Amino acid sequence: MSVRTIIRSANENEDGHIGPLPGALVAAAGAILLGIGAANDAGWMAIVGGIAAGVGILAGVVMHHIMVEYDFYRRLDALEKK
Repeated sequence: MSVRTIIRSANENEDGHIGPLPGALVAAAGAILLGIGAANDAGWMAIVGGIAAGVGILAGVVMHHIMVEYDFYRRLDALEKK
């Protein structure tokens, strides 16, 4: 079973929603870089880490909305029309 098939099946059923995971991973890596940069007085690393954390958080929220909530509300709308 390929990774693509696993991700698709996880998004199609209600067992889990792995879609927003990349945004969370980018945010976590950015937060770690931010902490290391701040602790070592490396301004460039703190700035890059802060930007990566912010982009990761926004990407996670957007991906969650598109991959999870959009499908959920589409199904609710279909039920309301019946």
